[in-house]
This record gives sequence, structure tokens and C-alpha cells, in this order.
Amino acid sequence: MPGGALLAAGAGDNAAAALGLGAEVGDVVVSIGTSGVVTAVAATPTVDPTGTVAGFADATGRFLPLVATLNAARVLDAVARLLGVDHAGLADLAMAAEPGAGGLVLVPYLEGERTPNLPEATGSIHGLTLGSANREDLARAAVEGLLCGLADGMAAVTASGAEPRRVLLVGGAAASEAVRTSAPQVLGLPVDLPPPGEYVADGAARQAAWALLGGEGPPTWTNLSTRRYAADPVPEIRERYREGRGLHLGRCH
Repeated sequence: MPGGALLAAGAGDNAAAALGLGAEVGDVVVSIGTSGVVTAVAATPTVDPTGTVAGFADATGRFLPLVATLNAARVLDAVARLLGVDHAGLADLAMAAEPGAGGLVLVPYLEGERTPNLPEATGSIHGLTLGSANREDLARAAVEGLLCGLADGMAAVTASGAEPRRVLLVGGAAASEAVRTSAPQVLGLPVDLPPPGEYVADGAARQAAWALLGGEGPPTWTNLSTRRYAADPVPEIRERYREGRGLHLGRCH
């Protein structure tokens, strides 16, 4: 361009975030913000005739199969408000309950849902008993219900051909210790927590540096210092969630 400025391709937000995080093939970026996004870095393109998984390109010539949900961090906002606590208090309550929340299941379609496509859906609670009718199990059910919705998204991405090996957990709700510790139990993979950052902007800067320097791939940046959360998967959590979701979908249809 006039003045010598270089003009190069840009990237969408999810592609830029993956580049900023240094995500590689086998990594799944799970972002829990206003919406939930599950993005896998894959070497081959994704074709999903059901429309559950959207096929995107990443910023390096690879691919980013993606699943988005409407209900994410605001599920925690709603349950914290219901219980009269802040987010730290909600996390404390959730961590005081056992995995599985005493059989209590929250299907968190609080504002409809995009994945599955249920725009008129509402939330529902299943498995409520005298034993599970307490604040701790409800807080835990909120965290687990949120994560189960994202686990469904990760299963869809896996079915489309991605081969996840670890999860990079980002977004506002990643600040919750209950979310962090429950995530590997629900998602079934080790979870790495990067430090808080503006990874979309970082990825855009890395892409700009690549355009300036040239070369076969983006410049190598300092590896992120992540904190790992690992735990044995608890398949009963998702099994109970599937039962509750099945009852919920039967009511919706």
C-alpha cells in the first residue's frame, strides 16, 4: 500500500483466539462467556450435514470445526442470583457437593438454545428429591449442566473427525474454581487454564507479525504458562444429564 504498509488476510475471532493461544491439532478451545463455544483445531475440513458443527478455517491453513451454545456463563449468573450469593459463593457451594449433585440435573436452556436448535425451550430441573433439595446440589447441578452442554458440543466435534487430546479453557466462567475442577470430570480430558488475556487481539498481532516476517508458518511466540486441571472422568454426570435432557426434549416436542 502507499507508504509501504503491508496488507494481508485477517481472521475471525475464534480463529484469532486459537492462534493467540497457540492451539495445535488435538487441542479443543472451550470458551465460556455470554455464549459457549467449542472449537477444535483439525487437519482436515469438517462436513456435518446435521448443521450442529460449523466448518471454519483457522488462521494457518488448518480447520476449526465449531459448536456454539446460547447458554453459558449466564447460567451461573442466574443460579447465583437465585441462591443469593456471588460467583465465589456459588463456586464454594458447588464444590461442597459431590460430583453428580446427588442426582440433581439442570438442563440449562434458560434462553432457548442454539445447539440443539430449540429457540423456544426453557430450563428444567430433574431428579429433585428430599436429599438433593439443597443449595449445594443446585449450585453443582448448574455447573455440571453448563459443562454437559459443552461436552455435547465436544462430542459432536469429535464425531465430525477431530481427535481432541486436551482442553484449553477460556472465558469469564473459567474464573470459577468449581468450573475448573468439574470440567475434566465432565469433558473427560485434561483441562489447561491459560492466564487471563485478550487472545483474539494476541492472535491478530501474531498474524500481523507473520505477514511482516513471511515464512511457512506464524512466528513462534513464548509458550503460555498454563495451569492444568486433571481428574478421572465421572461418566454418571453425563448419563444423568442425557436422561434429563431426553425428558426435556420429549416435553419440547
